[in-house]
Amino acid sequence: MYLIGYDIGSSSIKAALVEAETGATLAVAQSPATEMSMAAVQPGWAEQHPDTWWENVCLATRQLLKNCLVSPAEIGGIGISYQMHGLVVVDENLRPLRPAIIWCDSRAVDIGHRAFDEIGHEACLSHLLNSPGNFTASKLRWVKENEPEIYRRIHKFMLPGDYIALRLTGEAMTTPSGLSEGILWDFLKNDVSGTVLDYFGFDKKLVPHVTSTFSLQGKLTPEAAAATGLSAGTPVAYRAGDQPNNALSLNVLQPGEVAATGGTSGVVYGVVDRPTYDLQSRVNSFCHVNHQSTVAVHPSSLIPHPSQRIGILLCINGAGSLYRWLRQTVGQGSISYPDMERLAASVPVGADVLRILPFGNGAERMLGNLDPGAQVHNLQLNRHTAAHLYRAGLEGIAFSFVYGVRILKEMGLDISVMRVGNDNLFQSAVFSKTIATLLGCSIDVVETTGAVGAAKAAGVATGIYPSIEAAMANVRVTGRYEPEAGGVGEYRAAYGAWEGDLAKCLGA
Repeated sequence: MYLIGYDIGSSSIKAALVEAETGATLAVAQSPATEMSMAAVQPGWAEQHPDTWWENVCLATRQLLKNCLVSPAEIGGIGISYQMHGLVVVDENLRPLRPAIIWCDSRAVDIGHRAFDEIGHEACLSHLLNSPGNFTASKLRWVKENEPEIYRRIHKFMLPGDYIALRLTGEAMTTPSGLSEGILWDFLKNDVSGTVLDYFGFDKKLVPHVTSTFSLQGKLTPEAAAATGLSAGTPVAYRAGDQPNNALSLNVLQPGEVAATGGTSGVVYGVVDRPTYDLQSRVNSFCHVNHQSTVAVHPSSLIPHPSQRIGILLCINGAGSLYRWLRQTVGQGSISYPDMERLAASVPVGADVLRILPFGNGAERMLGNLDPGAQVHNLQLNRHTAAHLYRAGLEGIAFSFVYGVRILKEMGLDISVMRVGNDNLFQSAVFSKTIATLLGCSIDVVETTGAVGAAKAAGVATGIYPSIEAAMANVRVTGRYEPEAGGVGEYRAAYGAWEGDLAKCLGA
């Protein structure tokens, strides 16, 4: 028996085929070969047509089947991971009425801020765990205000993963996890937020049927089977946003466990066992994939509940983008990342007092939406070399992760382990050991992808695996970074100086 997982990104669609019994990844396919384009009709806008995703799902699936020569009849379930916070609207024939407004589109920022003020900060945080901000609900209100003819024709609104599931099964559904990422889920009532619907003027009939993250969410239609090459009747059994799904893929399911990624931007995603929020809205809280609705517990309560799993999401815009800039500018694009790592490792902790603030990729939510830019501090022209810049860059990004994790600790996250994929910045020992030492935790490097995690998750609802934990039991740890036993003081001194630079920059 086999399982298929999809990762519906904004740059490409990835599909993975997993052997259920062993958990082995047999093949991964991607479509298109180059990045999908985004339409930016106006500054700050970002749109993609949902059918472009679907076309590439079909292409990736056919490529997967061709590469593996697996019979479609042997595929026991399909799971979907998807780009979060987007908006797809469909008519009564379940066809898109307009291009999707995707996660990085900022047109609805002012709408979300106004809703936060008018609904009330305490009401939003205690019920929704977040400000309405630039999320799905605010984007739908933008359509209502600016495209009334389209809005009147909406039969259902949905998230990107909901749309792909719709094309596979013909069923319009969503999940509590998805609604929470759209800021439409009331954690105190364990239901769609009537407050948000009423405030924005949305009819509840526009909300798709709500199903569990792990559930039988429909079966492949004959039309979808013909388009993908799969068998009609194959169950779709899982869907989740990319960051919760990435945490699942890394086997981050229980309180105190943390998933992190270090790509162009950095993400830290920690799990707690109680609804919690940040009064300054520096992070966001959503239903994790294994969250179960229970009798409501007020978010201010310190009493945990064994079935509640809330994912706290921290995003750092200035991360790998800085290191890429150093490679292209200082290294003139001719140096490899392994060579940059070798040079950085030749410089002592603290980079001989050279420090870099990596925040040059837009406003930083964890800094109160301020945009301090990237800054170099204490550069000494007769002392510092390219190696110092590489080390200071890696340390500056690592320090920003530590700064963000300390916000999560203020919210009740007690870190026991951090798990990361074997890619991007976490391939650097300088970067990873800096974080591990300052946080006092080990960092496990796990061999997996979001599409593989989604495939395994599909095996839970179909009964192939008895539990989520069983499905993730064979996740393979390929490496581990431990805190430096002898140099903690040096790391703390370097971080303290960096944090002092940041405080001055922010006017603190």
